[in-house]
Amino acid sequence: MERPAWAPRSIDISVPSVSRIYDYYLGGSHNFEVDREAARKAMEFMPGLPKIMQANRAFMRRAVRFAAAEGITQFLDIGSGIPTFGNVHEVAQAAAPGAHVMYVDHDPVAVAHSQAVLAGNDDADVFAADLRKPREILSSPQVQRLIDLNRPVALLLVAILHFVEDADDPYGAVAELREALAPGSLLILTHASYEGIPLPPERADGAVDVYKDIRNPLIMRSQNEIERFFEGYDMVEPGLVPMPLWRPETAPEDEDPYAYSGFAGVGRTA
Repeated sequence: MERPAWAPRSIDISVPSVSRIYDYYLGGSHNFEVDREAARKAMEFMPGLPKIMQANRAFMRRAVRFAAAEGITQFLDIGSGIPTFGNVHEVAQAAAPGAHVMYVDHDPVAVAHSQAVLAGNDDADVFAADLRKPREILSSPQVQRLIDLNRPVALLLVAILHFVEDADDPYGAVAELREALAPGSLLILTHASYEGIPLPPERADGAVDVYKDIRNPLIMRSQNEIERFFEGYDMVEPGLVPMPLWRPETAPEDEDPYAYSGFAGVGRTA
């Protein structure tokens, strides 16, 4: 398999990547046949996966515009993935020129491609780090250069927490990040769940097993379990809801049924 220029030498392009599978679902070009094969296998069980990802991105854009309208000009996106059209820095800087955006991901492809996209943008940056190590993120020179933790920040944890197993204490990591944020900061979050999927759970399990097979287990949490990530936050209306129902810009009834899989919400620190 020929290695394209955008793929760092350090990565094994014969192993599927969650970031590149997500890129494939969104119609991107930064993925390999091994990623497409895994995505197609998951879609055999859950054909609406691309619709779920599109609803996820649409929510993210609405939430970023909401944050900008609330006067927030700093965005910390952990688990940012491979940039596609309408990514956080594009939306935030269009809504609030001069907004600072810090991307964090542990996938070297996501980081390398983000660096290429952000070249020449002094108000946005990316670096490699892991959500499970919040202290390393918060103390990094990149974050300290762009993000003033004494002022409100929009923290994005979009489609990332369902890849963190309970044994790795995702609730503790989210709480540690919250404690570092100034009052008035926002948590913008989406999470996969069996609730809302227009399929029997045992069929959806087939797609979950694909992620387990590529050693990136997909943890499907209940609405109550997802709400726990918002401890210490006041929920912004309409609360934790299926993605199309969070401050929709188009009629939710026009959405594909798969778009209602999983939950989205925004919380504000007191």
